[in-house]
Amino acid sequence: MHLDHGVTFPHRHSHSADPLRGDGTRRALRVGLGGPVGSGKTATVAALCRALRAELSMAVVTNDIYTREDAEFLLREAVLPPERISAVETGACPHTAIRDDISANLEAVEELEETAGPLDLILVESGGDNLTATFSRGLVDAQIFVIDVAGGDDIPRKGGPGVTTADLLVVNKTDLAPYVGSDLDRMARDAAEQRGDLPVAFQSLRAPEGVAPVAAWVRERLAAWSVR
Repeated sequence: MHLDHGVTFPHRHSHSADPLRGDGTRRALRVGLGGPVGSGKTATVAALCRALRAELSMAVVTNDIYTREDAEFLLREAVLPPERISAVETGACPHTAIRDDISANLEAVEELEETAGPLDLILVESGGDNLTATFSRGLVDAQIFVIDVAGGDDIPRKGGPGVTTADLLVVNKTDLAPYVGSDLDRMARDAAEQRGDLPVAFQSLRAPEGVAPVAAWVRERLAAWSVR
């Protein structure tokens, strides 16, 4: 194996879902959140719900392999009414249900639109996966990939589809950088080299600013979606 050879990744399900529902009305913007186990996806979803729920009609779909733990966390935190949180038990590798066989997630999304709608935004959280995790464009309209500094400051340099192609890369838990030896400047440089013009947000949910940069990005996507 020659490590100096470039690696290309297949593009799967690149066809985007129709922005209009069967009755001609515009459906909710769907934003997927993926990333490794423990990177802070569920905490980011909870923070986004708190930041946006007063101005947007929104709902959440969570994915776990055999449990509904992430959905139960969101329910305990009361980030949204219970009828706006749906759990999918994938029964297999998390990326299967968000990329390869998206039927269970599509059913959950469409049911939320019917029962809790009209909705502006649906967040679809993947179960914990690795750097290859990506969402089908038939499921979501935009993708956020969450990594954290405790996983190592070399993660952006390692790349992978999640890091290099997500519409937004979130580097989470920046408050831990001094304690785990992660160099945030290095992570920023490596992320920029891997991603080009695609945006990167650094966040600590414990800081006063919290999820604000990610919430601002979601608002921008929603504004563009409304005139698409």
